[in-house]
Amino acid sequence: MVHSFLICGYAEGGPTAKLESQIITYKRMKRIFTLLLLSLAFGLNAQERYLDEIFEAVQVTEDVEYASNITVITALQGLPPMQMPQLMDIYEPAGDTLTSRPLVLIFHTGNFLPQYANGSALGTRKDSSIVELANRFARMGYVTASVDYRLGWNPLAGTQVERTYQLINAAYRGVQDARTAVRYFRMNAAEMDNEYGIDPDKIAMFGDGTGGYVTLASAALQDYNDIILTNTGDPIESFWYDPGDGSYVPMVIEAINGDPEGKQDGFAPDGTQLCIGHYPEYNSEFNFQMNTGGAMGSAEWLDSGDVPMVSFHCPHDPFAPYTTGIVVVPTTNEPVIEATGAYDFHAIINAQEAPNNNDVFQSLDLADDISVAANAINDGMDGLYPVLNNYVDGAPSEPFDSSPWQWWDVAITQAVDTANSTNIAATQLSLNPTMGPDEALPWIDIIQGYTAPRMAASLGLTESSSGVEDVVKGETFTVYPNPTNGFTTIAFNEPAPYCSLYTMDGRIARQWPLIGIEGSFSVDLSNLTVGTYVFQIGNESKLVSIVR
Repeated sequence: MVHSFLICGYAEGGPTAKLESQIITYKRMKRIFTLLLLSLAFGLNAQERYLDEIFEAVQVTEDVEYASNITVITALQGLPPMQMPQLMDIYEPAGDTLTSRPLVLIFHTGNFLPQYANGSALGTRKDSSIVELANRFARMGYVTASVDYRLGWNPLAGTQVERTYQLINAAYRGVQDARTAVRYFRMNAAEMDNEYGIDPDKIAMFGDGTGGYVTLASAALQDYNDIILTNTGDPIESFWYDPGDGSYVPMVIEAINGDPEGKQDGFAPDGTQLCIGHYPEYNSEFNFQMNTGGAMGSAEWLDSGDVPMVSFHCPHDPFAPYTTGIVVVPTTNEPVIEATGAYDFHAIINAQEAPNNNDVFQSLDLADDISVAANAINDGMDGLYPVLNNYVDGAPSEPFDSSPWQWWDVAITQAVDTANSTNIAATQLSLNPTMGPDEALPWIDIIQGYTAPRMAASLGLTESSSGVEDVVKGETFTVYPNPTNGFTTIAFNEPAPYCSLYTMDGRIARQWPLIGIEGSFSVDLSNLTVGTYVFQIGNESKLVSIVR
């Protein structure tokens, strides 16, 4: 985006002053066109913050400690629970002058177990796809944070009840940590001079795989009773168990495990601390959730008024159900718990009384190529992107590749195998033989392109106009459609005397008075020569392309 700093309009002080103003305007326009022409190499559409990557570089601050808490992962070495730091990497657009940017918290996959111990080459905040998305959203103007959360459970437990109990507690700790990360940023903004320049009222969560379970639960659970009781007050059976004495108790208990916010301490009956509360004076709310391959522990958790949700999910996912079914842990291929997948919880959202939870972006009727492709296969549920990767005649040719956006370093994984006498690299490649950046990056393009306008709308970063393209708050105006073959609309949010249209050699082609016009107006450009022009309102300029 080019800011020309020239003033459109008229000059006061008589004919001489008016002529001088026109000369200055013309010279300044000539200077900025060199910069505008450079942008043509990257496409004729104007670049919009939060919708496009407008920054070239990203500043990364690694190993930021957002809390410390009790982990049970030490049980893998036969040790008791112990306190450990909780870390994240923070990505910011380099050279950004804004000091109040929306925040995206990103949570990796990994089955709540450490990388490699989970039988996978993935499972850290440094996963390739996580780093790629964190960088991309930072280049779009967001502050992003790749966040670690507590791991640990025993997938080899002898019964499904034991596995379910341990996995539910692992997921509960993940939710506590995700919400603690939200509160850390609010605390930092209030008490530490807002080191990372975030807007504490505009926060989104994104989870990949296991991280998607964390973000979905964080989005849907309102209080402790949400976890264990239906909307009518009956127990959700999968979250209760008999500990062996004939009683019927919840698998998660606040006094023992801490509250779902992670604000309060929790202690086991023997006095062992299991949760350290953090930042209780701040709230854990956020505004938008996106997941890839996640699922929700119970459809009962979802209520009207929950945050907008976007999901990417393979219908053939062998581990996380696309509809409603049993979660299978890849580490052991053993069943654990029933969960509600993306198709079913998006169906619930769509069936809500209007306006539903996703109305903020569904009402935009987005018609970009990615949205059109999704709408052709998502049964009218805007917000759901069914991932049909490597499908042939309606069936997956790689039935175990349910996360085509993921990739990892084969050589490093093979070295780990050699050191530990494991076979992770070969096993993973047998499940996903086309794994690599060539497969992953086009899918990340889709994830980014589909999510961007929906997240911007959900965070209140856009002011809805026709639903084609919106004015980003903090910018003067936008133009849509662009390119255009005739009529186009200019939506603006700051008063100005004129809107001007310039040719690429700096001459005024059209000019429209804006006095008395509010919000937007449409113009007919069909009688202009095909080519590229520059709209100008106030101090802001945008390219527009006229096509036939």
